[in-house]
Amino acid sequence: MIVLDTRKYNYVRLHGYVPLRTTSADILIKPLHFPNLFVLESEALFSMLALKSGRLITARNLHRNLRPVITSQRSRQISTYNVDIAGLTEEQAEFRNAVAEFAERELAPRAAQIDKSNNFPSDVWEKLGDMGLLGITVSSKYGGLDLGYFYHTLAMEELSRASGSVALSYGAHSNLCVNQIHRHGTDAQKQKYLPDLIAGKKVGSLAMSEPGSGSDVVSMSLRADKIDGGWKLNGNKFWITNGPTASTLVVYAKTAPERGSKGITAFIIENTFEGFSTHQKLDKFGMRGSDTCELVFDNCKVPEENVLGQVNKGAGVLMSGLDLERLVLSGGPLGLAQAAFDYAVEYVHDRKQFGQPVGTFQLMQGKIADMYTSINASRAYVYAVARACDRGQISRRDCAGAILYSTEKAIEVALEGMQCLGGNGYINDYPMGRILRDSRLYAVGAGTQEIRRMLIGREFNEQFKSS
Repeated sequence: MIVLDTRKYNYVRLHGYVPLRTTSADILIKPLHFPNLFVLESEALFSMLALKSGRLITARNLHRNLRPVITSQRSRQISTYNVDIAGLTEEQAEFRNAVAEFAERELAPRAAQIDKSNNFPSDVWEKLGDMGLLGITVSSKYGGLDLGYFYHTLAMEELSRASGSVALSYGAHSNLCVNQIHRHGTDAQKQKYLPDLIAGKKVGSLAMSEPGSGSDVVSMSLRADKIDGGWKLNGNKFWITNGPTASTLVVYAKTAPERGSKGITAFIIENTFEGFSTHQKLDKFGMRGSDTCELVFDNCKVPEENVLGQVNKGAGVLMSGLDLERLVLSGGPLGLAQAAFDYAVEYVHDRKQFGQPVGTFQLMQGKIADMYTSINASRAYVYAVARACDRGQISRRDCAGAILYSTEKAIEVALEGMQCLGGNGYINDYPMGRILRDSRLYAVGAGTQEIRRMLIGREFNEQFKSS
């Protein structure tokens, strides 16, 4: 892949053009994941296309092969995201803008209805695949972008800003399922499962929790017994994101129950396997567009080649995945907090009482200042941890700390944003209630706030015990 350096190369930046092809027959603008012509509505989206195509696209060999199109103007809520303070490179900023514009176009107008209907919009999966967002951390050999966890966190943040529930399902698919298969799967498993998952043709999920084992996940009771040619699974999984629609699931089960955490194995399950089924879809308080249900394994037969990693070594797969899960999902609270703040700060400068915008009153100024600084402090921590992970410096305490802090601040900002809207903040014609309900998920999902605090404290206990 060629990473375009805009300081060195003059690649084209355009509004409102459709690229057809270059004058050179061997350089096509349209990369593999974009089989149809479509409108480039921003320079950021064009930059992302250039990055995905892996080729240098220059202005000189394009100008004669472009045709203008008419694009509609959409009203758009302001964004107070500060790229300079966030410390993004030019390429990272362009990537973020591309995701933000996609989310604004495809998700934001539907967010309220998604929440109301309690249904994930199924057409979004292939659109996410076309954008390349379902395989950000995956090798290009399997159709991924070959980027890191920082980019993945940026995508999670921007999708969450438009729709928290769509972003949660996206995170479960792209990180909990796709990334785990990419990290621990055999080449045959990757070749079989990743291309369709990355293209959005199939939906992925991960199943750890059970009715009787949530925070104490290693106490799981789903059992896998050895049979000729594979394994037979019996038991249940609960609170499974994407469960109702997933075709490919990473599932943890006990292959040697007497060995406790050292007797867990990870499996790749297909929803067509004999003995696999789903039960009722859950009616949740928030994240309502993120389909969630119970999984049932009744003598579910799994081929030997579908063991992910090594037999009885699943706890290591699980725990290492949890660190990266906490990091990437930290982008969710960031996006929700940003959405709440952007809406609130615009509202308080439009709404007038006593002959002036309510945002000019000192008490409201105080709220604005507190919300803004909370968001930026959260973002600075999350981004720092993401950059460290990309350097291979994965810190369990800081992955837990990033989602702990960003979650607390997102809930606080959503509550303050609701207060800024007064009575309107309490009615469902405005988005604050949905944002608050969605943000609450992160206080219990991907581990509770209490477990995160325990992990951080335990890490320090271990550090001082060995010193």
